[in-house]
Amino acid sequence: MYALDLEVIFGRHWLFCATEAEIPEPGDFVTVEVGSTSVIIVRDDDEGVSALLNVCRHRGSRIVDDPCGAVGNFVCPYHQWTYRTDGSLIFAESSQPGFDRSAFGLRRVPVRSLAGLVFVCLSDEPPVDFDEVAGVLEPYLAPYRLAGLKVAHQTDLMEAGNWKLVMENNRECLHCDAGHPELTSAYFPFIQYSPEDVTPRLRALYERFLQAESRLASAGAAAGIPSGSHRELDGRASGYMIRHFPLDGDGASFGMGGKPISRKLVGEITDPAFGDMSLHFQPNSWFHFCSDHAVVFRALPVAPDRTLVRTTWLVHADAVEGVDYDVDTLTEVWKATNDEDRGFVERQQRGVSDPGYLPGPYATVEDDVESFVTWYIQRMQYHFGGGRDHLGLVPRAAAQ
Repeated sequence: MYALDLEVIFGRHWLFCATEAEIPEPGDFVTVEVGSTSVIIVRDDDEGVSALLNVCRHRGSRIVDDPCGAVGNFVCPYHQWTYRTDGSLIFAESSQPGFDRSAFGLRRVPVRSLAGLVFVCLSDEPPVDFDEVAGVLEPYLAPYRLAGLKVAHQTDLMEAGNWKLVMENNRECLHCDAGHPELTSAYFPFIQYSPEDVTPRLRALYERFLQAESRLASAGAAAGIPSGSHRELDGRASGYMIRHFPLDGDGASFGMGGKPISRKLVGEITDPAFGDMSLHFQPNSWFHFCSDHAVVFRALPVAPDRTLVRTTWLVHADAVEGVDYDVDTLTEVWKATNDEDRGFVERQQRGVSDPGYLPGPYATVEDDVESFVTWYIQRMQYHFGGGRDHLGLVPRAAAQ
């Protein structure tokens, strides 16, 4: 099943891998490992974003070992074949007569930047609905000007659980009230709640949430943010959800009690109490955009029971550490939350591996978990010829 997940889910869908803020200058690069595949994401000399397989076209050596860095050209350490940042081959010593360098550039990987968020697909035939999804999402994200932010901090957390458990845990907040005291000092735990789902214990908090939601709607309208949310987490290849979500307390950011955590507001945002623009993208990412920073997450499997979760905090390009923000305050809430989620996932991995495990029904507020599982099953059905994609296209294997 792990090999099938790598082939079908991570090999044929758009994966969030990095932000443009991580590669601000020509020659800046990051590497991404997906199973045995290594991809270089690089700002090329024309200041575009390229994605290249990290495999020399001569004898197959890995070209780059570092997770990030900056280069003028890529030089294979084995025999010094040399490539421009767009992947084109410019030097190959002792080549045979008639050798055509233009035919031996680094293999390119489909890559798209969505408002500064970089997605790659390892298939030569990526899902065609990305443009449609991007058209929905870009008006929500444009005011944050994410491509012009800078990386303030980044952490990697290895979770001893299958990647699907990591994503299921992320896709619900039923556990938040008891499990994330730092997060819920700012974050209302009402993802996919309807009024009838609110228990008596949560009624006062829910009323405060509704009031904050009304205030945020006015702030969003003033900033030109589209009204309402969009939720298509299943039923299409590039499943997503976006919602402008209020924050508790000061309503400004993910500081304790909703307090600001950077003095400089990002992009075109002028109202500090601008809540949280929350984005989920299948199969491996989630995002939170606030008035003063953004925090982005990606999950990539490294073994059947190991998942690497990377968290990146972005701030205004001119924000100065120690003056406008400090890293400890910036990262306090999500570092604690990530560690708590790691514990939940690892406990669940041990439990579902127990031969005595029998699953129970979903709660009424676990819709997004069910949507993730439904999306996964749909994509597997499509792979095996048992379904259609959202455009009504049958898989190639079924058509044949």
